Amino acid sequence: MLSLLILGTAAAGYLYYRHLNGSIQTDALNLGENKLGGSKPNAFGQTPLNILLIGSDARNDAENQALGGATDTFDGPPLADVQMLLHLSADRSNMSVVSMPRDTMLMMPKCTEPGGKVHPASKGLVQTNESIQRGGPGCTVAAWSELSKIPIDHFMMIDFKGVVRMADAIGGVPVCVEQNVHSRTRDGKGSGLKLPKGTSVIQGETALQWLRTRYGFEDGTDIGRTHAQHQYMNSMAREFRKNAKLSNPVKLNSLAQAAIEAMVVDTGLNKIDKLFDLSMELKKVPPGRITMTTMPWIYSTKPGLDGRVEPKPGEAEDLFRMVREDIALDGQGSASATPGAAASPSAPAQQPTTTAPTAAATAAPPAKIAVSVRNSTGGKDGTEAKVKGRASEVAALLTGKGFTKVVADTQTGAEDTSVIRYATDAQAADAAAVATALGLPAGSVQKSDQVAGIVVFVGKDWRTGGTPTAPPPAPTKAPDSAHALNGDNDQACMPIQPGFTW
Repeated sequence: MLSLLILGTAAAGYLYYRHLNGSIQTDALNLGENKLGGSKPNAFGQTPLNILLIGSDARNDAENQALGGATDTFDGPPLADVQMLLHLSADRSNMSVVSMPRDTMLMMPKCTEPGGKVHPASKGLVQTNESIQRGGPGCTVAAWSELSKIPIDHFMMIDFKGVVRMADAIGGVPVCVEQNVHSRTRDGKGSGLKLPKGTSVIQGETALQWLRTRYGFEDGTDIGRTHAQHQYMNSMAREFRKNAKLSNPVKLNSLAQAAIEAMVVDTGLNKIDKLFDLSMELKKVPPGRITMTTMPWIYSTKPGLDGRVEPKPGEAEDLFRMVREDIALDGQGSASATPGAAASPSAPAQQPTTTAPTAAATAAPPAKIAVSVRNSTGGKDGTEAKVKGRASEVAALLTGKGFTKVVADTQTGAEDTSVIRYATDAQAADAAAVATALGLPAGSVQKSDQVAGIVVFVGKDWRTGGTPTAPPPAPTKAPDSAHALNGDNDQACMPIQPGFTW
């Protein structure tokens, strides 16, 4: 009887595992042309993880329609109204989150759906939340990659009903407001959120209202909503750590079931064991080393874009660079930030990522590597003329280093930063060898279906000289304009917009 019980339990567990696996919804990771590949390991062999979190306003079923309202948008194309890039450091000592405001205006990359439908690159600025309408979450990933040059390993997307289910499963999330708040305008706009001054534990539809509120927080813009989302996410992370314990299997199962039913993920997270491994990696970071930030922004001055924002020159790139170089945004450093760090490295990541072969390991001899060089020195904004003959000059540099099959291409390009693109996996190591020969960083090497072979695009950053201009030292802490919020800060409280109190 005991044997039968054990076998029966095992069978039930296996069937439940299959049920959960079958419940996972997936979509393509990246629909763009210029794919950066996965995150690269550091000197210790540890690999960071970059995960794009997307909140969709899809109103494609009765439950989402009831929660979302706006009947004129029912069954229409969704918008990616929440976009947060989660960066888990290579040594798992810290986590950084960068939000992009919904009203950010960007140039959209070309995106191709798995079925072959092509969405051409935009000719003008497009609001970032429309990226998901260009083939799905994979185009939102492509837009982030194009802007930030950060390799994105995974995405997770959640809709209205998913937020409600997750908040219910965890048992509520504490949030705070400085005054009584009611998010409702005279003409009926607003989320409907109504809370008393101080701390409230919210769940269900109230949690969704909190995440959607802009009228009532700070100055009534999307920026205030982003800050409120950070407060919620930090608080939720603290609650997860309290509740997601094996000693409480009922709560743990409820959380797992809610999470799986709530999300759409990329195909790299299409199994329960992969999601479990990811959750164990995320759990290694204490709340005090989680830093929530907003991409530095400025109001757009372009005609017709009143109230919209654009990435703030310099400071937005500083924040992206810190993520690319695995620098903790809280200024406390990381054991893996430098190979000579005294702290002993933790175990490498369990999550597999795609990494390009090293040039030294598998590249062909330079004389056998065919390379084209294109003059892209005018930059993407076109404010400067291309440097005449620059492709020939850089081609000559490669020839002097033994790359005898190099040509200066008559085609040009427009790049702010010099980049090397290659067409097939077999060319990855050779492309890395070209980057090493020119003194370009490993991150400048990209796989792309825009090229037929290995092509060097000489960008605006390398208009003269035999070697690229070295970038200035990376920042050691997020800029003040990123509005950083630490995960241990349980005293954060949202300021209330005048006129929205009761």
